[in-house]
Amino acid sequence: MQPKFKRSYKFAIKTSFYITLYVALLTSAFLYYAFEFSWWAVLIFAASIYLFSFVVIQYRVERFIYRRVKNIYDDLTLLESASLTKGPITTDMRTLTQEIDKFARDKKIEIETLKGREKYRKEFLGNVSHELKTPLFTVQSYILTLLDGAMNDKNIREKYLQRASKGVERLSYIVKDLDMITKLEVGDLSLNMEVFDIVALVKNVFEMFEMRIAKKKQTLTFDTEYNTPILVRADKERIQQVLSNLIVNSLKYGSEKGTTEVSIENLIKNKVIVRITDNGEGIEKIHLSRLFERFYRVDKSGSRKEGGSGLGLSIVKHIIEAHDEKIYVESEFGVGSEFSFTLEKAE
Repeated sequence: MQPKFKRSYKFAIKTSFYITLYVALLTSAFLYYAFEFSWWAVLIFAASIYLFSFVVIQYRVERFIYRRVKNIYDDLTLLESASLTKGPITTDMRTLTQEIDKFARDKKIEIETLKGREKYRKEFLGNVSHELKTPLFTVQSYILTLLDGAMNDKNIREKYLQRASKGVERLSYIVKDLDMITKLEVGDLSLNMEVFDIVALVKNVFEMFEMRIAKKKQTLTFDTEYNTPILVRADKERIQQVLSNLIVNSLKYGSEKGTTEVSIENLIKNKVIVRITDNGEGIEKIHLSRLFERFYRVDKSGSRKEGGSGLGLSIVKHIIEAHDEKIYVESEFGVGSEFSFTLEKAE
């Protein structure tokens, strides 16, 4: 199918005018000195010169330019989704330059985006492989040891089965969290919005970690007494998960006999902000911008003694953003950290 041709007459009109003006002046001077001068003859002659020049320029020079411009469009059809080729072909140089510049900028952004995604994909696959490898090898080694004869010893059998069970549990955490974060990212996880007391929810989360904090002699507390309910509108189950993940993170990297403090404050008329503050080891500034990335760990030693999937903070961020709310982090290395997030206040 022959492509549409958007004609541009500016060049032909202007150039024909200049040629006509020059020839008319030259003819007028010649007639004035050599023959009887007549304005009518000059005007008729000028009009014929103008029409002839216009036709030659528009239909010869323009077609000459068109053929070369068409080659540019034809080359661009080799690139998929080239928006440049969807419109009519233009030979107007200014319009063409603008279209080419826009096309080049769009392609540059597209290439940079694809490079970023490729880098992210490689990092993600590497992280998943690394996270799954450790518990898989652990489970495999204990099972192989049992199969090699260790199962005949009751004490060793029970101990190794318990360790293998912990490895399987770790694998289930990773798979479960990966499934959740995938649903959150594609918007496939629906939120069950309801009104509830955020103070009561925090107390419930405190009770979940009573044994853990007793073992490390840590303290979980409010910044002050909250005697009246603070009602918010959100998905109660997901917000409990957010609080649990943030408190687990605080306890995990908190110091022995350290304190994790939760505060709930009015931010603006219809918003509250929940803060989880600890006096643990803190986080260096270079890590703060990447803290909510999947599998990103501040501790590069590879230690997994505290367990977890490495996806906790990433899930927290996605849950809060699914509520159209904000999450913040402030930290000073050697002093402590504060994670905070906003929620809609119920009327």
